[in-house]
Amino acid sequence: MGLFSWFAANEEVDLFAKTLAQDIAKRYPPSMDTAPEKKISANRLTKILEDAYAKAKRFNQEKALGMYRKAKFGNTFRWELKELGYSKEFIEVATEGLIVHLSRK
Repeated sequence: MGLFSWFAANEEVDLFAKTLAQDIAKRYPPSMDTAPEKKISANRLTKILEDAYAKAKRFNQEKALGMYRKAKFGNTFRWELKELGYSKEFIEVATEGLIVHLSRK
């Protein structure tokens, strides 16, 4: 693997992680997370996150992410959620779930 392909693969990981976070934002906007009067059911939120984790798992299987790229994926995902305006608690739960799903065989 050449240096160029290594950087291209890292860019692909970053792009997918950002897209995944933005997909969550479409179904569960940050305003719903931060406003107590606009809470959604736990079942619906679980479904939204599980759908995102399933997409991440398929991406991992297609690209055979190693430990470094999984960590990069998780960090990029975390920072994109923060940029979008989610609460610290939601970011922690969503990112931890993502890493757990990526780590499973």
